[in-house]
Amino acid sequence: MGKVMKARIIARGGVVEGEALVSPKPLGFNLGVDVPNGIIIEHGHPLEGVCFKDKVFVFPNGKGSTGGSYVVYQLIEGKTGPIAFVNHKTDTIVAAGCIMGRLPTVDNLSDEDYHSIETGDWVRVDSVNGTVEIIRKKGE
Repeated sequence: MGKVMKARIIARGGVVEGEALVSPKPLGFNLGVDVPNGIIIEHGHPLEGVCFKDKVFVFPNGKGSTGGSYVVYQLIEGKTGPIAFVNHKTDTIVAAGCIMGRLPTVDNLSDEDYHSIETGDWVRVDSVNGTVEIIRKKGE
């Protein structure tokens, strides 16, 4: 068993496991994501050009207009987005899309726990009990 971290539940969507993709910066979903392909297209974003489909997307929070909620929902419905979100502090725009689409979403990990997740780690997000577990660190 890996490191289990307590989190606050934002959207209940069950328990999922997958590879983490960590963003050091917030993401604007409205105009920042290519929905049909699940690619981050926000100009100047550190993950610009990276596909986040089927990943556990770890990012501080969303940003931008309320249209972002619908983009999050489109990603979920089209199965082109992440399988879960882990946020430092979930904003209402991201929360609304995740709740509508029932995407496992948690936040409010301790700073140390949040920053211990790295791109490539294999993680389990439990949006029923409010935990995130690093099952395997990248390269192990």
